[in-house]
Amino acid sequence: MIIKLRDISKTYDMGDTKVEALRNVCLDIEAGELVAVVGASGSGKSTLMQILGCLDRPECGQYILEGRDVAGLSKNSLAEVRNQRIGFVFQSFNLLPRLNAAENVELPLLYRGTRHPRKQAEAILKRLGLGDRMHHRPNQLSGGQAQRVAIARALVTNPAILLADEPTGNVDTATSQEIIALLKDLNNEGLTVLIVTHEADIAANCPRQVRIRDGQIVE
Repeated sequence: MIIKLRDISKTYDMGDTKVEALRNVCLDIEAGELVAVVGASGSGKSTLMQILGCLDRPECGQYILEGRDVAGLSKNSLAEVRNQRIGFVFQSFNLLPRLNAAENVELPLLYRGTRHPRKQAEAILKRLGLGDRMHHRPNQLSGGQAQRVAIARALVTNPAILLADEPTGNVDTATSQEIIALLKDLNNEGLTVLIVTHEADIAANCPRQVRIRDGQIVE
């Protein structure tokens, strides 16, 4: 079991109102699964993503990641887990505009202190069909190319889990299909992939779908 959530809850203060983003969520994910987390806006799926990605901590409950309870770790320890074990792909790509593709991809390795990070960055870009775009900045790339650069950045650290938050939200239909095909190929190679989406046709590509509503898993 790569992920085990037990009674995870998270509440946000919205002025005088408390919003229960997650309520007693329990979830198990096996290594090598391809899972879609499906829910409408405000359902709690983004909060769940943040906790799964160690970007936030729950108020209560257990999050066991690869056998380690990470729910109560310090910010520095969570940052270390993110850098070493989790790859992120976001709807808005989150590429730094002043850096070219290779420089964006090597960033996680620079934070880790890896020697010769450029070679690894260029190797993963070539693997994803971007060998001729390594020296292009984000504004010189199509939406699909930018998202593949973001996926390369997520993969360059050899993570145990890839979390993709609405990865097709900013691309056209044809490119969306290419991105999903790439994520499925990575999963077929053994990578655990979680796709957070509100789109039924995207979720349909995943053998397992986890539906969340009002902060609770309902299916």
